[in-house]
Amino acid sequence: MQSLVETPCRDRIKNQKIMVLIGEDRNGVVYASQALYNPHFNAINQRLRSLGLRTYTHEEIRRQIEQAQIDAYFRNDPQAAASASKRLAAQYILRGLITTQAGRNAIINVNQVSVSMDFTLTGADGRMISQASARNESYAGRDTGNMALTLINERADEVVAQLYSDYCQKAGAR
Repeated sequence: MQSLVETPCRDRIKNQKIMVLIGEDRNGVVYASQALYNPHFNAINQRLRSLGLRTYTHEEIRRQIEQAQIDAYFRNDPQAAASASKRLAAQYILRGLITTQAGRNAIINVNQVSVSMDFTLTGADGRMISQASARNESYAGRDTGNMALTLINERADEVVAQLYSDYCQKAGAR
């Protein structure tokens, strides 16, 4: 991971704006109400900012973009993505889709959690720059939601490192 973030492009990306949108897939339905995913958003957003990228806060996104546009974006509507990025003057959009499954392992009688994260970084014009994904799973106690966040945090560094490296090599080179 360290080699991926050593790409020297901080000066080129210093003022580039990135809109981060997080959604959750539950049984094939995507829920994209950004307020629900603050811990998930922060797990990725803090790592992006520590690398010098300028991201919008949830509050900035909510003030300028309607929920219907965010929902349409998660339905792969390119016009919604373009409209949303224009409202924020964002040069890039990072869309994260997190799938969390929690259940009871009947064989050993314990809770278990599985997390899948898929991220796509695009330019405001819809051009794909990077895709990164990670998966993690663990046994859990009663609080499967916190275990899911722990699993996300365990894998977020590698996802962000891949996105950053691709960003520097492809988008930052413009």
